[in-house]
Amino acid sequence: MQTPANQSVQQAQGSRQSQPAAVRRLTTAGLMQDQREVEIEHAGRIYRLRITQLNKLILTA
Repeated sequence: MQTPANQSVQQAQGSRQSQPAAVRRLTTAGLMQDQREVEIEHAGRIYRLRITQLNKLILTA
């Protein structure tokens, strides 16, 4: 027979197993390292990630 505490643990474990893996989060400060533009290589192509004058991000091929 299970106690309510054991049921709670099993429910928590079951919900953890059904949740997708956490998405990796980067900060622009860590990614850009005090620069306004970086190049990213993906599938043989070079992309440029740039911080605009209005502090927005633009990714171009």
